[in-house]
Amino acid sequence: MSGHLSAAVALFRRCLPPPLSRTLSGARCLFRGMEPVIVRSLPGEPKLTISFCLNGSHRHMLRDQDEALGKVLTRISSSTAKSLLKQAKKSRKSRGEPPGEAAAPAAVKLLCGGEEVPETVPNSEAWRDGAVLQVGDVTFTVHRNPPTLTTAELPLSLLSGFPVCPKLEVEFANLQDSEFTWFRENPPSTSSADGLDLDSSWTRVGSARVHVPSNQDIGCRLKLRCTPKEGGRSGPAKELVSVSAVEAGPGVCTFDGRHAYTAKEAAWPAVRVVSYNILADIYAQTELSKTVLYPYCAPYALQLDYRQNLVKKELAGYNGDILCLQEVDKGVFADSLSPALDAFGLDGVFRIKEKQHEGLATFYRRSKFQLLSSHDIMFSEALTSDPLHSELLQRISGNVALKEKVLQRSTSLQVTVLEDRFRADRKLIVANTHLYWHPKGGNVRLVQVGVALRHLSHVMDTVAPEAPLLFCGDFNSMPDSGLFQLLSEGSVPEQHPDWSGLGPEESCSMELTSPFPPLLSACGQPAYTNYVGGFHGCLDYVFIQPQSMKVEQVIPLPSHQEVTAYEALPSLAHPSDHIALVCDLLWAP
Repeated sequence: MSGHLSAAVALFRRCLPPPLSRTLSGARCLFRGMEPVIVRSLPGEPKLTISFCLNGSHRHMLRDQDEALGKVLTRISSSTAKSLLKQAKKSRKSRGEPPGEAAAPAAVKLLCGGEEVPETVPNSEAWRDGAVLQVGDVTFTVHRNPPTLTTAELPLSLLSGFPVCPKLEVEFANLQDSEFTWFRENPPSTSSADGLDLDSSWTRVGSARVHVPSNQDIGCRLKLRCTPKEGGRSGPAKELVSVSAVEAGPGVCTFDGRHAYTAKEAAWPAVRVVSYNILADIYAQTELSKTVLYPYCAPYALQLDYRQNLVKKELAGYNGDILCLQEVDKGVFADSLSPALDAFGLDGVFRIKEKQHEGLATFYRRSKFQLLSSHDIMFSEALTSDPLHSELLQRISGNVALKEKVLQRSTSLQVTVLEDRFRADRKLIVANTHLYWHPKGGNVRLVQVGVALRHLSHVMDTVAPEAPLLFCGDFNSMPDSGLFQLLSEGSVPEQHPDWSGLGPEESCSMELTSPFPPLLSACGQPAYTNYVGGFHGCLDYVFIQPQSMKVEQVIPLPSHQEVTAYEALPSLAHPSDHIALVCDLLWAP
């Protein structure tokens, strides 16, 4: 930097106001009513943006951080003159008058603390929060990196009694600090009254991030006004109006009675765990699903928007600390589940199934846990590339048909290592999976879980020694399966019927042992966790190490009467063909 420029910068810095935290309230008074200039400037980025509205025209300028301020001011002056000339020409032409002379360029200054900022100061230094931009007789106040909503969307389907969770993403803001105001649209005949918004066509109905519409809202659209904040700083508010009106909910759902057991979060040191196959939309919307698998389910109840209302209410009502979800559509994770569960205090990670649009999601309560690391694998890839599994690979290589079937699968294992925020020395390995589905695919599932157990043992040894294992998922295996025997007893014999697969060409008899002592099914062996028209059985489990964790309580599953109220699952009162497993666990002393 030249001596001339250094002196200018030094002079400019001397006229800067005190730290923002001490002058914020004064700045609000000083600049109230002024037009804003929004400046986005991040360290390490070569460019900054300057956005403002002048003479009804929005200006968005992308400039170099190290460019001299004078070049930007000259550009603003020049573009303002051109804009005024263009407007004047259009006005005179409409009156049939000849073109007039070009307008003189407007005087443009940037002031800080009442002092003019030298034009040699680089943009990165010049555009300070609270500075004042003067363009002719128009005055703007500079907001540098203000709290900003970058994404704001309301769900398409709104049901009475079901939480409306907007998708919100912010920059330089904290959603926990932000302000939310919900409004219900009034019928045209409604007159202005107390409680109405300034626009009398809307009535205020809520002030939380998540809004649960009441029966009074049925037939009305909703509006959300959100003001992003970070501590004491506020950014420009955004208003969202729902596309559709609130509709009546389905009444009593299968999970409503279960919520009576989970009305509050589990008190530390208890950990509430949920494992749930939520039925991916790509499977619910197939012709097979509509006509063969779920012909008893009303078509509208299979629609994603409808089912997501039920899923979000069900999951929120469990107040879980760890949620292991299967069959999660990629878009559902990003656009629906993550925003909704974030509002209820949970963060999540996603593992997509290769060559598919759905996968596994693990959520954890951020007030109780923090994410340390992830160690996801795809079984077929790990089996062929990781030396950990070389012995198992060699043992199945003698059967070409079985090996090929195993390697064709994109089945994955999601492994998340969490740390207890209350005790940093206490960690938890959370495994989440959805194994091969075919009823006669027990041999494939045995190989898959063999890979899973070896991988989890390695993670425990290298990343989190002595950390308890929590192994959740849709295992597509009944309690009499070889897989259940392997996990609950520690080994499966070579004579087990599951090794036979679909026939002699896939048969692969071998003993398989677990690197872990016998695991415990924390929720026992329910009569069923999957109930469709042609099948019902227990396929889902939450496995724990009984020497490391104990079961405090298991949340009862819905009654058979509730499950079959609409013949089978899914239904208008239940979003999936599976039933969530929910239990409270305690760390063993």
